[in-house]
Amino acid sequence: MSVVIVGAGPAGTRAAEVLIGAGLRPTVIDEAPDNGGRIYQRQPAGFHRVARVLYGFEADKARAIHETFDRLRASIDFRPRTLAWNLRPGLIDTICDGKARAIPFAQTILCTGAMDRVIPLPGWTLPGVFTLGGAQISLKAQGCAIGARVAFLGTGPLLYLVAYQYARAGAHVAAVLDTTAFARKAAQAFGLARGGATFVKGLYYIAWLRAHGVPIAESVTPLAIGGEGQVQSVSWRDARGTTHEVAVDAVALGFGLRPEAQLADLAGVPFDFDPVQHNWVPRKDPSGKTPVAGVFLAGDGSGIRGADLAEAAGARAAWSVLAARGLAVDAGAVARLDAQLAAGAAFRAALERAFPFPAKLAAGMADDTILCRCEAITAGELRAAANETLATLPPPEVNRAKALTRVGMGRCQGRVCGAAAAEVLASTLSCPVEEVGRLRGQPPVKPIPILPAEAA
Repeated sequence: MSVVIVGAGPAGTRAAEVLIGAGLRPTVIDEAPDNGGRIYQRQPAGFHRVARVLYGFEADKARAIHETFDRLRASIDFRPRTLAWNLRPGLIDTICDGKARAIPFAQTILCTGAMDRVIPLPGWTLPGVFTLGGAQISLKAQGCAIGARVAFLGTGPLLYLVAYQYARAGAHVAAVLDTTAFARKAAQAFGLARGGATFVKGLYYIAWLRAHGVPIAESVTPLAIGGEGQVQSVSWRDARGTTHEVAVDAVALGFGLRPEAQLADLAGVPFDFDPVQHNWVPRKDPSGKTPVAGVFLAGDGSGIRGADLAEAAGARAAWSVLAARGLAVDAGAVARLDAQLAAGAAFRAALERAFPFPAKLAAGMADDTILCRCEAITAGELRAAANETLATLPPPEVNRAKALTRVGMGRCQGRVCGAAAAEVLASTLSCPVEEVGRLRGQPPVKPIPILPAEAA
C-alpha cells in the first residue's frame, strides 16, 4: 500500500521528495488547488504577480518549494482540492468536489499545518473581522485586502509580517496592536538572535512599519471592536491605562498559532501539554514517528516551529517512513536534519517566550462576550456551568463543559474557541489550564458537503 501525505506545504513537499528518491510514489492530499501551503500559497490561474512582491523575503524559498513540487509532480499521485476529514486504521476519508473516497495507506505523514489562536472580545463576530492567517490568504490567493483601513491585533511574529505585507501591497494599516510588552520581547534577545536571518527579518518588518508611519502599540489590552453591521472601530487600553480608539473597516486577529492536529487525534495519537508553546501537541519522537503504528507527523501540525523547520521535519519523517518499510536510509542526511531540527528548537522556544499566549486576557473576558460563535455561547454561560456543575462534579474537564453548554460543539469543533474556553474554565475553577484538558476531535474535522442522492 501507498504512503499518504496529508498537506502539500513545505513539510509535505520535502517528505514527497525523499520518498520519491527512494523509488516510492506517494499520494499527496491538499485542500488547496495546488501546493505551497499557507505560507507559500500559489496564486490562482490568471494571476501574475511577481514572487518578490507576493512572498517578500521568502520569495526564493517559495520558488524552491514550487519548483521542487513541479519537478516531482509526475511521480506523485497528487489530489488537490481534497479534504481529509477522517482517519481510521489504514484509511483516510476524503472528499473532493462533493465526491467521497477512502484512501488506504500503509504509512501516513500528517503535515496538516497550523491555524491562528483567537481570543474573543466584544464585536469579534462582526463582518470585517478576520484571523491573521485569513487576511494573509486573502492577499496571497485573491490579491485583495480585507479592508481599506485595517488594524492588526494580537501578538507573535505573524502580526508584524502580515501588517508589513499589507502595507507593502498599498493597504492603509491603521494600527498594529501587540498585547506583548517590549520588555518581554527584549528579555529574549539572546535566544532570538539564534534565529539569524529570521530574527533580522522580523526586526526589519517592525522598523519598516515604523519608518512608514504605521502606529505600533505594545502591551495593549484589547477592549472592543465597534460597529453596526460592519466593523467601524477598534479600541484598546495602553500600559498606562489610557483608552484609545481608531476608525477601521477591518480587523485581523491572531494570538500565536496552534497545531491543526485533529487527524492525529482521530488516529489515536496521545497529546501532551507544551508549557512553552502553551499548546496541546501530538506526541512524536524526533524522527516524526508517533506511538501509533504507521502514523508520522511533520510541520506545524505537530508543534509550531515555522516553515524552515517544517521542511526539515517533512524530510526527516519521510526517512523514518523508509526505515519502517525496511528501505535504505541515508544516515548522513538524517544526521544533518536532526542537527538542524535541534538547533532550531532553541530559537523557537525563545520566540514563544518573547510572544506568549496572553492567557490572562482570555481568562478575564467579560461575561457577555460571545465565546463560541458557532453556538452563540457567552463566557458567562460557561462560567455559570463551571460553578454550578463542574465545581461539584469533578473532574473539571473541558469536554464535560462542552456537553453542558455546547461550547465547541459547532461547525469549527472548538478550533476557534477551544483555547480561550479552556482558559475561562481553568480560571473559573482555579486550576491549571492543562488540568481541564482539550476538546477531543470528532469526524468530520471540518464541515463537508452532503449532496442529494441524485447529485451524488
